[in-house]
Amino acid sequence: MKTVMKRLLSLAITVSVLLGIAVYPARAQEEPSSYPTGNPVGVPASPGSDAEFEPASSNVTMYGAIYSAESCTYDPERDVIVVPNRGAPQSVRTNDAFISFINRDGSVRTPRWIGVQSPSARAELDPSLTLNHPLGSDIADGTLYLADRDGGTSEGDPSTAVVRMFDLQTGTPTGEIQIDDSPWINDIEVTQDGTIYVTQTGDLGEDPDPSTWRVWEIEPGGTPSVLIEGDPLRQPNGLGIDAEGNLVVVNYGNDEVLTFSRGGKLVQTETAAQPGGDGLVIMPDGTKYTSSVGESGISRIRPDGSTELIARNIPSAASMCYDPKGHQLVVPMNPNNGLAFVQLR
Repeated sequence: MKTVMKRLLSLAITVSVLLGIAVYPARAQEEPSSYPTGNPVGVPASPGSDAEFEPASSNVTMYGAIYSAESCTYDPERDVIVVPNRGAPQSVRTNDAFISFINRDGSVRTPRWIGVQSPSARAELDPSLTLNHPLGSDIADGTLYLADRDGGTSEGDPSTAVVRMFDLQTGTPTGEIQIDDSPWINDIEVTQDGTIYVTQTGDLGEDPDPSTWRVWEIEPGGTPSVLIEGDPLRQPNGLGIDAEGNLVVVNYGNDEVLTFSRGGKLVQTETAAQPGGDGLVIMPDGTKYTSSVGESGISRIRPDGSTELIARNIPSAASMCYDPKGHQLVVPMNPNNGLAFVQLR
């Protein structure tokens, strides 16, 4: 999903699938926050306890803390993978999502940082916490941006897309932007000036409505507007910004990777090795990596347009991120409740 500033590394692909069970090395406590966020692995796990926090002993390692994750993003300040977990579906329980911090070896640093409270207790926080069903995520200027939604609790309850923002230092909610004309949004990308772009994957049916396939633009302090709609979008999913400042969109409905100017004009069309695209990572030299949630592989697209499948059989490979220190792609596996790590050598 994300544009990264690190040199291209190639070949020798190792995929390690990390599922929820076991273990973790002791970590220091996060800096105290005025907003109640969860502790790293140790006791107590939740804020507000009278017990003094103690990290897990050095002979303990934990993996897991992932539940229905659709995306991830790298936090260079903490040097962790930030993973939004969707939690229970809206039709089962609202406001159940949470944020985990995962180390680059897949071990757990903080199982629940934002969202450690039960859904019923979140309304009592100041400010109150709402985090329903986050899909895409991005970090910009110290803020964590999430593509969330409200509603959708039943067949008769309409769903509305919402961009939610959190202070990445403290975990405090800092605002939200509702997109009234969109039922749900997928990936999100934020520029240095604070402009927000999101994809609306739209209609996925057998006879889909192309007018539901959109890329939205939200200017800093502004209201959402449709930047791109319909063809050549085909159920747009992954989103990124290249070194020239262009928008790059990965289609779910075919194998195309589309580059648009910031004004919405199509500049280039490339093809991934598989259709069903989801995640996007763009390297400084223009090399692109895309994940296919439909076909379970990772494609590499060179600047000359050549494409190869560099990893395969990653179940439900979703909106991946890049860990520059580990030189690896981190791939959430949607309902499989785990992460896959693809080493780039």
